[in-house]
Amino acid sequence: MKIISLLMKNARIPKTKIAEKLNVTETAIRKRISKLEKDGVIVGYKAVINYKTAGLSASLTGIDVEPDKLWDVIEKLKKIDEIKSIYLTTGDHMLMLEIVEKTVDDLSKIHEKISKLKGVKRICPAIILDVLK
Repeated sequence: MKIISLLMKNARIPKTKIAEKLNVTETAIRKRISKLEKDGVIVGYKAVINYKTAGLSASLTGIDVEPDKLWDVIEKLKKIDEIKSIYLTTGDHMLMLEIVEKTVDDLSKIHEKISKLKGVKRICPAIILDVLK
């Protein structure tokens, strides 16, 4: 768990630094990270972007789906390049999406496209104004 915690704070931390912090060899860290990746615990590494500073628009969008269409909708959503992350959730919405586009108008077009997918019952976008952490 300590390796995961360190990578979540900084995915670019050198493996030598992780090894120093955990008092193990770099080889051991490489093997552990490789196993975490192979086991699907670590599914990727991403840069955290401040959309406002980058001149982009983004939303966190809740999606409600007919239960029997859930996996079909997820497969269709995976094919939309502007959707950067898809989360299966409990709470107000079945799915939460992180969507990034050039403008708010472009975001609206993506939201409209999603709303027309067979099985989508409701879409609740929240435009990201600024990234604070």
